[in-house]
Amino acid sequence: MTAKASGRAWRRILLISESEGTSDELGQALAETGFEHQFFWVSQPDLALSRAQDTAPDIILVDDELEGANAIALIAQLVRRVPRVEVLALLGAGAVAKASQAVLSGARGFIMKPVQPDELMTTLEHVLTHRSSAESPAEEQASKGRVIIFCIPKGGTGCSTLAINTAVSLRMITGQPVALIDADYLAPALDVALNLRSERNISDLLLRGAGVDEELVMGVLVGHASGIQVLLAPLPTGQLTGTASPPRLHHILVLLQRMFAWVVVDLGLPRCDHSARAFMDEADRIVMLVSPEMVALRNAPLMLRRLQARGFSDDKVWLVINRATMRGGIRVRDIEERLHLVVRQRIPDDQALTTYSINLGVPLAMGYRRSAVALAVRELAQRLVTDLLAETAETPKEWRAQMPAKKEPASMRSLLNRLVPAWGRRGRRGLAKQGQEGTS
Repeated sequence: MTAKASGRAWRRILLISESEGTSDELGQALAETGFEHQFFWVSQPDLALSRAQDTAPDIILVDDELEGANAIALIAQLVRRVPRVEVLALLGAGAVAKASQAVLSGARGFIMKPVQPDELMTTLEHVLTHRSSAESPAEEQASKGRVIIFCIPKGGTGCSTLAINTAVSLRMITGQPVALIDADYLAPALDVALNLRSERNISDLLLRGAGVDEELVMGVLVGHASGIQVLLAPLPTGQLTGTASPPRLHHILVLLQRMFAWVVVDLGLPRCDHSARAFMDEADRIVMLVSPEMVALRNAPLMLRRLQARGFSDDKVWLVINRATMRGGIRVRDIEERLHLVVRQRIPDDQALTTYSINLGVPLAMGYRRSAVALAVRELAQRLVTDLLAETAETPKEWRAQMPAKKEPASMRSLLNRLVPAWGRRGRRGLAKQGQEGTS
């Protein structure tokens, strides 16, 4: 289950121990507690500091039995050099005397070996509760940027176009700072679609690891005429190999959330890799863009199952139909019945204008505001604003008044059982006729 979906945050836990048995023991204890975590292990004490700075853990456990280093001195160094981390000592039965030394060196507490799941859970919750209460209201407010992910079950569905125009619309509607991230590393498109020329991209940040700060992020972002800031992706030449680790991506995303009220991520077709998961685990909403075509509808259930497996409920996953009025397309209510989701928004079909907008490098939300596509995207952005700000009782009345009433999906026999037979009983003529009847 994801952090956002469950309401609890995934915690990164780093163990520094030369013993593989201790690592296995702690990993098993964490699994038994059900504590939502990412577990990292460093077996070489001399690499502890660099690994801690790279993974940006919430909690570090230091084994007292380190032949290559002094555990107490290492605790003091970690407390001093790694910001916003809680350090715990992991003590053997005969090392109780080291507990006071560890605490004096900056450790928040200690856990006795062998590790017992109940004791471990109690200690972790106590430490994290103390950490949360120590954070100032200003720090809490600074980390509330909303993250909206755009993804597709099939390539060529218009994900980048929708992400761009939603980001621009969010900026126009709210007047708040908006960041747009190109996270489709195999097929980046934002630089071309927005006519941005820059040598700077996310690889400049990933190479710095935990040394990235807000000033460095601002130096890499590229400003756009709409007022949004864009974090570009490098050309798909393998530049990110070995650097796009989840901790580094998470660190960058957290900084962007502090700097921007809205963070829009163009994820494209999510690959089963850690980079996609790093973004999705921080998502407040995931917009799944589907075209009314058979291939897209065949792949969409698989993506939904993956999202549900990661803990995203139906209210977090927004189904949006692009090119909803295309000739011969599957009807929207059939799509709803097939996917068991209400369609949140329908984007009309205007392939010629959309293509022209991309080639020109001017978003529809700027150059063609009154077009049907731009108006539909703006309506989507308004719905996202209303829905997300309602969670914190911040929804302005004027936004709420602009929201159209939600439509319940019509109940009818789905035509999508054609996914099993090649064309079904009606054949091509039946499908074409059905598309002409409308998409409502």
